[in-house]
Amino acid sequence: MKSVIVVGAGIWGSSLALRLAESGWQVTLVEQHAPGNVRQSSAGETRLLRCAHGADDWYARLARQARDGWRRLGERTGVELYQEAGMMWFAGTPDGWEHASAQVLNDLGIPCEVLDPADGRRFFPDFRGDDLSFLLWEPNAGVIRARRATQVTADLARAAGVRLVRARAVPVAGDAAPYACAVEIDGEVRHADRVVWACGAWLPALFDGLPITVTKQDTLHFAVPAAWSVPETPAWVDHGASAYGHGDVDGVGMKATSDAEGRPYEPEHGSRAVDAESVEQARAYLRRRFPSLAAAPVLFSQVCQYALTPDAEWLLAEAAPGVWLLGGDSGHGFKHAPALAGYVAEVLDGERAPEPRFGLHERTPSRGLRTSGRVG
Repeated sequence: MKSVIVVGAGIWGSSLALRLAESGWQVTLVEQHAPGNVRQSSAGETRLLRCAHGADDWYARLARQARDGWRRLGERTGVELYQEAGMMWFAGTPDGWEHASAQVLNDLGIPCEVLDPADGRRFFPDFRGDDLSFLLWEPNAGVIRARRATQVTADLARAAGVRLVRARAVPVAGDAAPYACAVEIDGEVRHADRVVWACGAWLPALFDGLPITVTKQDTLHFAVPAAWSVPETPAWVDHGASAYGHGDVDGVGMKATSDAEGRPYEPEHGSRAVDAESVEQARAYLRRRFPSLAAAPVLFSQVCQYALTPDAEWLLAEAAPGVWLLGGDSGHGFKHAPALAGYVAEVLDGERAPEPRFGLHERTPSRGLRTSGRVG
């Protein structure tokens, strides 16, 4: 039986542990806190699920597979992890990111519809779109209950035989390579056939020279009338304004927040208080797009973090024989987890090579992929 140690029980690590255990691997999952703890990038209340990714069809196809995965996971557990409320993209220009997204979705046979800005009033109780070129409606998109999904996936992994170890893990230096196929867990060195470091914002502190930076991202939810709830109100993204959100889910308020990169952040000990500027920025957007919500009070707020690569492409690379680094989700990775787990499992099995885009090469800055922060 092949053995693997997965470090990090966020949604990527937990999903991979579950997939490998159900494929016959002996799996140890190491997490220094607990699955779904508030320090994890995976621990926000919600994430968006959408297939639109500009001109890139690789992520669009994977997101479509992941949608089916989330639905099956909900059916399997009896927990509604995904609410398919649809998503509206607010296009500020006629030939920009949303236009490229619509072309790719149409080519892949993924439902979408280009609408006039005036149609926004059919989807939102209050809407102002006079500054928009068009709307892109993605009906098979929606909202994932992120924290709950992370916890449920970790529970399924344990039920499948995964050994969950609550401890801090660090790499072990090898004689012939930078890192050995082993992990030091609370001072004890443990070996496996494969080691996968899927520890999110902690990854660049453990491995020197990675193309990943960590930034502080404030997430805001506002108290709104019942008409602004999911699924009656869809999710929405304004790519040009770096703003996104969705209707109220589970009474924590309507999410309306920014995707703009925050300041550098230390995930373990950094402040968990949102900045006043973040609140003002969100309010300014509500005044412009949903005027009746301009005075809505903040009901819930949370600090998350991005683990960003310069080009917003993920990191999946072998740092040493058998030692794999999985990270740099760049704010758009959560939603892909069920499908990504299968992809990474095939890489670990040697059935396929990882996409070159995910390698340890020099990255060129680009904003083309990271479109809505807590989208997955």
